[in-house]
Amino acid sequence: MKPYLLSLAAGLLIGIIYSLLGVRSPAPPAIALLGLLGILVGEQVVPIARRFASGQEMVVFLRKDCAEHVLGLPVDKSRDQV
Repeated sequence: MKPYLLSLAAGLLIGIIYSLLGVRSPAPPAIALLGLLGILVGEQVVPIARRFASGQEMVVFLRKDCAEHVLGLPVDKSRDQV
């Protein structure tokens, strides 16, 4: 969770700097980011449907494979401690 908060804080800081300088952000608009999220989630529909149809275990698959694909790999906790 810490890397996500740090990333958000860094983004906010850069956004404030851009605003003070009067520069437009090169980042895509929010609608494009929602489209990218849709792509990530949509990629998981077929594997989930296949597992559901075959009666395989879903919980572990959703927590491990799907979550890692959509949210990124878990962060090594030992690197967070400084």
